Amino acid sequence: MLKRIKFAAVPVADQDRALAFYTEKVGLKVFTDQSMGHMRWIEMKIPGAETMIVLHQRPGFTPTKEPALALVADDVQATYDELRARGVEFVGPPKKEAWGEYASFKDSEGNLIMFTKG
Repeated sequence: MLKRIKFAAVPVADQDRALAFYTEKVGLKVFTDQSMGHMRWIEMKIPGAETMIVLHQRPGFTPTKEPALALVADDVQATYDELRARGVEFVGPPKKEAWGEYASFKDSEGNLIMFTKG
């Protein structure tokens, strides 16, 4: 039986730029950064979480308008304030909808990343 998600892949054009963004600005930790034949495999870990995030290089990548990743935060406003202070570019301030509170930012590659209260 399936048990959990091992990793989610986030498409990136520049792995070095994305690695710096996710470690320095978002606060993720490198789990592994190694060569796998012709490609580089970078797995990032959210402290305290089981699911990894893979920075998957896609030459010629163009971001879409749909979120590439949805995360959970204990406190949306506090997380927004902390990430914004680190230079993360947000789409707008946190919003409250009937289904919950959320905020969205763009990563170094233009991917839309959202987080909700959880």
